[in-house]
Amino acid sequence: MKRVLKINQTAILNHLKLSSQLNRILEGVATCQIIESKAAKLKIKVSEEELQQAADDFRLTHNLHNVEATWQWLKKNHLSMDDFEDLIHTNTLTKKLVQHLFSDRVQSFFYQHQLDYAGAAMYEVILDDEDLAIELFCALQEGEMSFHDIAREYESNPASRRSGGYCGVLQRQNLKPEISAAVFAASPPQLLKPIVTSMGVHLILVEEIIQPQLDEELHNQIMSALFSEWLQQQLEEVQIVTEFRSNKPSTLINSK
Repeated sequence: MKRVLKINQTAILNHLKLSSQLNRILEGVATCQIIESKAAKLKIKVSEEELQQAADDFRLTHNLHNVEATWQWLKKNHLSMDDFEDLIHTNTLTKKLVQHLFSDRVQSFFYQHQLDYAGAAMYEVILDDEDLAIELFCALQEGEMSFHDIAREYESNPASRRSGGYCGVLQRQNLKPEISAAVFAASPPQLLKPIVTSMGVHLILVEEIIQPQLDEELHNQIMSALFSEWLQQQLEEVQIVTEFRSNKPSTLINSK
């Protein structure tokens, strides 16, 4: 049988302070207060039906298919049923606030930044030797080797080697600026001239440029990004003041 180790709120608070994690927690608390305050000003409320649906969706997402599984999850996360309702209420209120503030701005934002959401299906091998990269580039152009051959022989990363150097579909923010500029200026399928960066010499085959579509997934992604930017601005405009008891002066700091 495991022995019981009791931990009180004071011990938890002290640990957060001493481990330098308290600022992150305080920012989270401030974020919740900002959301609640803004929702109240806009008179956004969560109905009982919305709360129940959100709770059902949450349990489904977390594989809590029955009451016992839900209670076990609550126990594991040190939550009461009231805490669970507060959690669902906060999540639902946040989603409604995001929709209210940014749903109408997504389309215009998407068209203004459409190039940022384009994707490139590409293959890449990173080499240490520029002369070797040029030699392999010429061999590819002459059809003496395939990109898969080069990846299998020269790629050091096992996963990339097995995939023949295939990187998947990458967006501009996934690539270094000098690589992004060349990739998205390509006319696929196109083999790019070797590009030198701090990582090495990049041999890249651009297979396809995929133009973005404003589907539901991207719509939610943009709304989330706009909301995160808005929240950061709100946090920068407030000063977080705690009401913890002050510590006594320490000789560790005041001593010479």
